[in-house]
Amino acid sequence: MNEIVALYPQRELHVILDNLNTHKPKHDRWLARHPNVHLHFIPTHASWLNQIECWFSILVRQSLQGASFTSPAQLREAIDHFIQSYNQDAIPFHWTKAVVHSVHPKHSYADLCH
Repeated sequence: MNEIVALYPQRELHVILDNLNTHKPKHDRWLARHPNVHLHFIPTHASWLNQIECWFSILVRQSLQGASFTSPAQLREAIDHFIQSYNQDAIPFHWTKAVVHSVHPKHSYADLCH
């Protein structure tokens, strides 16, 4: 992050992170020193967002891996071209979740055994 902040000292940077509690700073001194950096966390229990991770993986493997771009516009053009090509034969991702677990904490060790 220090390298990215140094590259764009006058820009606001928005970083999307998963919602793991270890990724959430409480009183982070680094963030206090970098007021242009904004962290955004995906929703808790949003396993459906894994589907977009699959799509980005396809994009990277089939279009961006090993590529070199000289401008954001050139990168955008490559992504748009990939999307047009991909959408010709695209089929929806099929997401299912067989079991939904309670998000409420257990009150005692005995409750964990049920």
